[in-house]
Amino acid sequence: MKKVNVKTDQEIDVIDITSDVQKEVDKQNVDSGAAVIFVPGSTASITTIEYEEGAIKDLKRAISEIVPKDREYEHNNKWHDGNGHSHIRAALMGPSITVPIEDGKLQVGTWQQIVLVDFDNKERQRDVLIKIIS
Repeated sequence: MKKVNVKTDQEIDVIDITSDVQKEVDKQNVDSGAAVIFVPGSTASITTIEYEEGAIKDLKRAISEIVPKDREYEHNNKWHDGNGHSHIRAALMGPSITVPIEDGKLQVGTWQQIVLVDFDNKERQRDVLIKIIS
C-alpha cells in the first residue's frame, strides 16, 4: 500500500490525485486489477470529476447548498470545533473509490480525474492510501 501526503486548504478543497494513483500502478507494474483509493478521517472524501474550473466551482456550490455551513449542528454543540458540516459533507460523498486497471492504465474516462475533497474548516495534511490489487 502506498501513502501519499497531500496538503489541503480549508473548506471544500478539491485536489487532483490521478497522477499519484497512476504512478503507483506503474511502480507495481500491474497489467490488470483495481486501485482502491481511501482517505482516513471523517472530514474528507475521494471521488471523481472532470477537474476543470467550472466543474469544481459547480461542485463546491452544490455541496454548500446541500449541507450549508451556517446551520446548527449537534457536533458543533458538543465539540465546539465548527466543523459539523464537514463531517456530514464527507459522509455523503464517502471516503473511497475503486478504479479498474487494464493494460496498466486506470480506466477513467477522458475527462474524469480522481480527486481528494477536503471539507474541514482548517488546513490539513491528508494521507491518501492507495492499494493496488492484481
